[in-house]
Amino acid sequence: LSRDHRLMATLALSVAGAAVGGALLPAGVSVLGATLSGAVIGSQVGALAGSFVDQALFGTSGQPRALQGPRLSDLKLTASTEGAHIPRLFGRARLGGQIIWAADVEEEAVTTEASGSGKGSPRGSASGTSTQYAYFASFAVALCEGPISSVGRVWADGREIDLAALTWRLYTGTETQEPDSLLVTHLGADAAPAYRGVAYIVFERLPLADFGNRLPQLSFEVFRSVDSFEAQVRATVLIPGSGEFAYATEPVVRETGAVSAVPENTHTRQGATDWHVALDQLESALPNARSTSLVVSWFGTDLRAAHCQVRPAVDTADKTTSPLVWSVAGLTRATAATVSLDEGRPAYGGTPSDQTVIAAIRDLKARGHAVTLTPFILMDIPAANVLPDPYSSAANQPRYPWRGRITLATAPGRPGTTDKTAPAAAEIATFVGTAQPSHFTVVGESVIYSGPAEWSLRRMVLHHAALALAAGGVDAFVIGSELRGLTQVRSGPATYPFVAALQALAADVKSTRSPLPPGLRRGLAPRS
Repeated sequence: LSRDHRLMATLALSVAGAAVGGALLPAGVSVLGATLSGAVIGSQVGALAGSFVDQALFGTSGQPRALQGPRLSDLKLTASTEGAHIPRLFGRARLGGQIIWAADVEEEAVTTEASGSGKGSPRGSASGTSTQYAYFASFAVALCEGPISSVGRVWADGREIDLAALTWRLYTGTETQEPDSLLVTHLGADAAPAYRGVAYIVFERLPLADFGNRLPQLSFEVFRSVDSFEAQVRATVLIPGSGEFAYATEPVVRETGAVSAVPENTHTRQGATDWHVALDQLESALPNARSTSLVVSWFGTDLRAAHCQVRPAVDTADKTTSPLVWSVAGLTRATAATVSLDEGRPAYGGTPSDQTVIAAIRDLKARGHAVTLTPFILMDIPAANVLPDPYSSAANQPRYPWRGRITLATAPGRPGTTDKTAPAAAEIATFVGTAQPSHFTVVGESVIYSGPAEWSLRRMVLHHAALALAAGGVDAFVIGSELRGLTQVRSGPATYPFVAALQALAADVKSTRSPLPPGLRRGLAPRS
């Protein structure tokens, strides 16, 4: 600062002192035979005080002065309670826990050069250094008697914290758990306790700046199975089956402005993506569930089989996402259909993007799961439709009906139905379609279709068989889920055309070749 600025406190406190002195000593004071007014005395006292302030802030003669940020004078952690009981948990509860080990708080100093010649600085201002201090705590918190299933949300001073941004490790409290590596580093391999039978969590270098440079008050959402049921579950189904990036294994954001974005698939503070959080919770809650059915949905447009298209769709037509861009069966966001609106919002999430289905299959297999791929139909028929109802004389079909109600143009048992006649087979054939395995080619992680321009059951199923091939294969494949209305249709007294179509489709899926190394090109032609 300039000399005038460096005398700011001297001048300000001189004026303030004069005002106070004049008010308190209006008659003045006799000093060595001379009478000094209260204002003069107050002015001199204020100037003296102001000079000390100026010296402390700016030094003398404009020389650089080293500034230091706030610093902890007493590095103490919140103490644990001696002899505190160890809680026993059943089900789910929010627990505070006890600190059972803590390292010394780490202090990290960051010194920067401060120059007074920058933009907006007065001429002649001083330069110097600025040192700021950051503090980090490493500690372990005992939660309860083990073993537990998992830890969900974690709160610090009442606010949920982002576990994905921290380094932490959970020990569930088994009788075979080993000492934490951080404790071994600080205490030595022979002295580090394993705390067997106690569930605890270790935080490594937790930044303390957001908590006033102190250890926050922590609480944890803790889960523990109450009986043996969870251990008996062997298989699960992963839904919702819709959601453009619900199965993505990497974070995806939707751009909302030039420099702003909102998450598409990261909605918790417990992990990188919703997929990873869900799979981690599945494995902790159901440790023996090692077979997983992955549901992937396309959308049906009509309950009348001959009029029903089975196609992928997006939830919003004008959306920009990164780093992944939606693509299914050769469609882009610009060329795909959009799901209908219900109460002003998309009725469904969009079809999972092809690359996310491949990534999900690979991640499940890497975790040791047997994968069943389940192509699925969701009926996207809104309330404001003008589609004749095959089950009644109504001019509108029910809103968002069950896929099991897909049937003939006039349902069996109603006047005018083609059930039990040859035309019924033609209606079924239109719904099933004519796509063949040879119409699909896998190029790296992309599936190219060269068959007839149809959105049919066969195209949906064989496209997913190609995705399974691109992912390295699956253990099982499900087709035709819940389509009971079609399996009941007959083209003769004892001929069920849709059942025969499912048998042929299953044979096509089963006979597709085994995977080749990534990057090689191949169609889905059946084995000879």
